[in-house]
Amino acid sequence: MGGHGEGPALATGVLTEVPALRDGAARLGPEQRERALSGLDGEFDILVVGGGVTGAGTALDAATRGLRTLLVEAQDWAAGTSSRSSKLVHGGLRYLQMLDFHLVREGLAERSLLAGRIAPHLVHPLPILYPLHSPLLERAYAGAGLALYDLMAGGFTASARAGPGRLPRHRHLARAGAARVAPGLRPLAGALLYYDAQVDDARLVVELVRTAAGYGAVTANRLSLQKIDFPNGTPVATLRDTETGSVHQARAQVAVLATGPWTEETEALAGVDRGTRVRPSKGVHIVVARDRIECSTGLIMRTDKSVLFVLPWGDNWVIGTTDTDWPYDKDRPLATATDVDYLLAQLNGHLREPLSRDDVVAVYAGLRPLVAGTGVVRERRTTRLSREHSVERPGPGLVVVSGGKYTTYRVMARDAVDAAVTAGGLEAPPSRTATTPLLGARTGAPPEAGEHLAGRYGCVAQDLLEMISDDPTMGTPVGGGYVAAEIRYAVTHEGARHLEDVMARRCRMAMEMPDGGLACARQVAGIMAPALGWDGNAIEAEVASYAREVRLVSQAASDAGDDAQAQAIAHHG
Repeated sequence: MGGHGEGPALATGVLTEVPALRDGAARLGPEQRERALSGLDGEFDILVVGGGVTGAGTALDAATRGLRTLLVEAQDWAAGTSSRSSKLVHGGLRYLQMLDFHLVREGLAERSLLAGRIAPHLVHPLPILYPLHSPLLERAYAGAGLALYDLMAGGFTASARAGPGRLPRHRHLARAGAARVAPGLRPLAGALLYYDAQVDDARLVVELVRTAAGYGAVTANRLSLQKIDFPNGTPVATLRDTETGSVHQARAQVAVLATGPWTEETEALAGVDRGTRVRPSKGVHIVVARDRIECSTGLIMRTDKSVLFVLPWGDNWVIGTTDTDWPYDKDRPLATATDVDYLLAQLNGHLREPLSRDDVVAVYAGLRPLVAGTGVVRERRTTRLSREHSVERPGPGLVVVSGGKYTTYRVMARDAVDAAVTAGGLEAPPSRTATTPLLGARTGAPPEAGEHLAGRYGCVAQDLLEMISDDPTMGTPVGGGYVAAEIRYAVTHEGARHLEDVMARRCRMAMEMPDGGLACARQVAGIMAPALGWDGNAIEAEVASYAREVRLVSQAASDAGDDAQAQAIAHHG
């Protein structure tokens, strides 16, 4: 499992100060990508493969240690698991029930760092209600668990008021208090109110990548790994630009594979087989309008298999999740009608006014990369598999990081870079990311940015305000409460290359608007077009491609009775 030391010993002459963050280098536009591709023939200390939260965190960790770092991603930043989570930063209450105290303590420590220092503009406290149906036994049991949760987070060392990185302690509500908070629920014996934190998962990944670039990392998305050779024990990666088909080679002292559900596939490209298996588990969420459930907080409710979250997200609720094996195509996991019905049934057991499929605004599915150990143990339920992470060195010049959970990405990244430093005989100080704020968190957001821009961009909201000042059309509203400047900024500063990148990740129209935001898709593509050199035909092609993806998701959620049928829809429509 991942180590938890302070990192490799500090070598003589090693960098002792964090490199300066360069704002200009943190701009991930088309020009930056071209420069990155043209610079691949240099030699790097560390090559990181995988642009999800773990890979992006690994690149940032390496770059802030002064290591020459290259980060590549085959699709878009956060295109896989890291944009399809429950949007929670948390210790994991259910892991207490599994007696995994180390994982809970680690998650709570990282929650504190993210909310207090690393990304307070993106990670916000979230009150969550735990309904009680038994006035005595359940209150005692759940209350003891939450008391331990608070204690492990340091919640008993100060008052109940929150401070930087510290969330309020839990409190008990009687029957009347629970009814005031959640009048939309069936009568309760009371409730417990506790706090975790919420994050826009895809935006956090983009900021990790931008911050890594600001500290000197070379980054490129849409750059697919074809193979890794190891002449003289050091990696030479063959990479293909999926936009143009051009092939590049990159040399490094160590390659770090941080590819989540695709771990075994990328290991094969490096010619290794650790024997450790990553078992993808499908997690499905549905989205319903906020006015369909009368409640002023989030909700967590136990099910016969795990827990059910009902979490506020703007004008909607995000409801999930499932936890089932997914043995099919990892590029396109789809929710089935059975998944949707399961979530609705679990929720409706608690609501005064039940929901139906007609209330579902959107559906999304992602894959958890669970470490299943040596061999594939199919008889063990995925809900019982560990969320611990694994860092291994299966051969000279190669490190593989797998498993883990979103909240603890920084620990995974630290352990991966520690292993890479040792594997490559590199000189580097210990990890600095616990004290390194992300790009938008360095200073406060400008007051004129307003709640929407400040909550999405932090201090770099100033960039968008300047865009609007220079070109007032950039203030034009776009569907879902966004403005045109956010669309253009996604291309010029955040590495968006395609319509789906903006609709599903830089902004979240795909999950926030009916029909996946198709009503504004052409407008969004038109705003993107000048920065990417699209003509009318290219715009239409982007809209058609995005519409097909939306249709497949909708068709599977409506018609597929099981995952095999969903897979058939993914391939044949």
